[in-house]
Amino acid sequence: MRLELLTVGDAFHDLIFMGLARLPRVGEEVHAADFVATIGGGAVITAIAAARLGVRTRIVSALSADAARTLRGAAVSVVNVRRSAEPHAITAALSMPHDRSFVTFAGVNDRLQSRLPAALARQRARHVHFAFAPVDCARWAGISERLRASGTTTSWDFGWSPPLRGRAGFARLLRSAEFIFVNEIEASLYAGLPPRRSPADFWRRAATNTIVKLGRRGSRWLSSQADLHAAAPRVRSIDTTGAGDAFNGGFLYALLRGAAPRNCLRAGNFVGAQSTLAAGGITALPRHLPAGLAGHAGQAGRTVPLRISEPLRPARLARPARPARPTRP
Repeated sequence: MRLELLTVGDAFHDLIFMGLARLPRVGEEVHAADFVATIGGGAVITAIAAARLGVRTRIVSALSADAARTLRGAAVSVVNVRRSAEPHAITAALSMPHDRSFVTFAGVNDRLQSRLPAALARQRARHVHFAFAPVDCARWAGISERLRASGTTTSWDFGWSPPLRGRAGFARLLRSAEFIFVNEIEASLYAGLPPRRSPADFWRRAATNTIVKLGRRGSRWLSSQADLHAAAPRVRSIDTTGAGDAFNGGFLYALLRGAAPRNCLRAGNFVGAQSTLAAGGITALPRHLPAGLAGHAGQAGRTVPLRISEPLRPARLARPARPARPTRP
């Protein structure tokens, strides 16, 4: 059967220290209430989120042996571009009640982008999701355009990368994909606007479809013909690491099953919210959607065209009083 979803991008081993009252000052040691070691990164979490819902999924990334084994155990097939002697990437997350900080060792991820095009050229999938911030935007825009011309749809989630907007070819890259995923802070960053100004007009012009993840306030779908909002379910979150990437997996599952736009948002909101019920980005990912959403998303394995199929009504969203600190999704 044809591969439905291919995710492409960075992978990390996440070391998450939870329940910190504050960050340590220079020379200090603080103790975490809890700790978990897991795998993460946008390509990894999105792949597992979609696969748990029944999407035929593959990942192209630079993976440790443990990460590759975990992915295969989650029914994700693996194309691993890491060489045996190369160190994998590691991120330490220091998690406090209302904020997080990160320390990252990039390892093989520093060499990842030069290896991805050759590996990607050998793959065929219905949809390709890119989860990294490209250094050479023009090259990756060309790759995305060729995929689109061949009948493969694409999406991008760049994460937080301040230099990205100034790179040659960025505007072309935005136009090359069917979907751009951003959180609220990233939406302003890549639009070149201060947080107090709405970036909605920019995204209507710059991209075909932009999906803005709003955390507890849900999500928003913006295009030249759409402005939709879907509220998020209320949950008691334990750890929000990877929730944005989990959202992507739920959204893409619904999209590939032919769901209406608002139900794609609702599916993403549900999967993203569920992922916060345990530490790390993958432990609490659901295997099923609620009955109403599952029914609207269609049958597993069904092949349908990607299209907007419901009446579009504008959504009005309040902007937050202040932006949250940027974090890696």
